[in-house]
Amino acid sequence: QVQLEESGGGLGQTGGSLRLSCAATDPTFNSNYGMAWFRQAPGKAREFVAGLSGMIDATYYADSVKGRFTISRDNAKNTIYLEMNSLKPEEAAVYYCAASTRAYGGFESANYNCWGQGTQVTVTS
Repeated sequence: QVQLEESGGGLGQTGGSLRLSCAATDPTFNSNYGMAWFRQAPGKAREFVAGLSGMIDATYYADSVKGRFTISRDNAKNTIYLEMNSLKPEEAAVYYCAASTRAYGGFESANYNCWGQGTQVTVTS
């Protein structure tokens, strides 16, 4: 099973930027996997943030982050990124990287087979 490890979380300012990384350590991982970022704030359900389809790297986003967040992949490094700009206080959450053996994982967490441990993002006002 693919192992995913997130990094890059921490303290961000309202209106500021952070970049999250997700490294896949299993040698079977490849660019055909669908990837996504989810987040979960205290007391709330886990929600989809951004997705990246396998093979063609098509991106898709939650409406709340469109135009501000960018998901990308570096195949040579087996790493996924989430560039977050214009951060809002309500976006403070634990952010999770997820992988799907489907090329298109979609918006539902149940479609993703592997999850990282999460990285905390805090946004100060």
